[in-house]
Amino acid sequence: MDPNHTGPATPLTPVGESERIDSLDVLRGLALLGIFVMNIPSFALSSYAFFKPPLQGGFDGADYWSWLLGHLFFDQKMMSIFSMLFGAGIVLFSSRIEQKRGRSAGVHYRRMGWLLVIGMLHAYLIWFGDILVSYALVGMVVFLFRRLPPVMLVVLAAILLPIAPILAVAQQLGFEYVRNAAESGDAGFADMWSEMQVSFYPTETELEAERQTVMSGFFGRAAGSAENVFFMQTYVLLTWAMWRVSAMMLLGMALFKWGVFSAQRSYRFYTILTGVGLLVGMPLILLGVSGMHASDFDSLKYFGVNGAFNAFGSVGIALAWVGLIMIVCKAAIAPQVRNGLAAVGRIAFTNYLMQSLIGATLFYGWGFGLFGQLSRSELLLVVVAVWAFQIAFSLIWLKRFRFGPMEWLWRSLTYWRIEPIARSPRISPEGGTGR
Repeated sequence: MDPNHTGPATPLTPVGESERIDSLDVLRGLALLGIFVMNIPSFALSSYAFFKPPLQGGFDGADYWSWLLGHLFFDQKMMSIFSMLFGAGIVLFSSRIEQKRGRSAGVHYRRMGWLLVIGMLHAYLIWFGDILVSYALVGMVVFLFRRLPPVMLVVLAAILLPIAPILAVAQQLGFEYVRNAAESGDAGFADMWSEMQVSFYPTETELEAERQTVMSGFFGRAAGSAENVFFMQTYVLLTWAMWRVSAMMLLGMALFKWGVFSAQRSYRFYTILTGVGLLVGMPLILLGVSGMHASDFDSLKYFGVNGAFNAFGSVGIALAWVGLIMIVCKAAIAPQVRNGLAAVGRIAFTNYLMQSLIGATLFYGWGFGLFGQLSRSELLLVVVAVWAFQIAFSLIWLKRFRFGPMEWLWRSLTYWRIEPIARSPRISPEGGTGR
């Protein structure tokens, strides 16, 4: 369509049942369920335990294996898949709008603007680890690159991806320099280190202060975590999220244009993608794990050089997950599993926020107050229970409704009208997942 088209505007409508790409929904459902493996510790354990895993939750036997399983197969892998799918969604959404209207920028930026608002509410009221704000802000930028050919998108992704781990290693070296100078008796650096080390080596006082914040009432906890939220949306965004998320979104745009996410490529292609992803990603991540053990899980090195191995290796494992899911979809095997994952993926926005509400209700003081009381292996059991609930909920919900409640709200705000949410009795929610 002519981008300067000025004829009567075609009404904009959400994606219909027949327009959905089933394999995208299955992959999104996997990522949504998998990401809770990594998010639940931030509700249940001290935030300091992210850079110092042995600090809380147990780190022997089943607890250690629970951490290792999450680190190898889920940590940054599910977030990478989500980011790639978000990038693919930008291409799909904008091209669909442009076919009808000629231009998509206005609708896209309105869509990202409302996502930003919802993300801010989520971050400040429920959970400081929100990713929606980053997706909204980065989505506003990568939209400008949506028409580039796939090879150029991959080149840009390859340029952006190393920036975050390079910054992390540089910060680690700077922190270690200050620490070494402080330990050698330099008074100026000693004062500096005493302020810096709180972020990585908390005292019992800091841990207790964090516990008191988490265990306070709804507004008390929200106010107490506001500083953390601001830190995440400024420092962490500028040094990590914007680079990582933009690289993965651009890569996702390229893969979508190549037909990778729609199970259009050959079995051989997906088998190679899975195999190479594992062969490249797993050794890198294991090198990082080895470095963590060698440094006795020193927080600075976990944040820096040891984490950098996972930053790169996680891309390989994420692509291996993509290859595996596309093989399952292309071969039309495990229909019940695919249907369950597809249902979760179709209302992923609702399910993402639902996970936060479940985590907050279970572990915060205004809920059941289980913060710090469950081990890592016990948390994994909670994750599996939440998976079962969300699969059942998604399947039941979609029998009666076209969208999840948050999807409905987001669409209604994007299109500036109340979208019908109830499913017509004549329209079946069932669809194949073998595309």
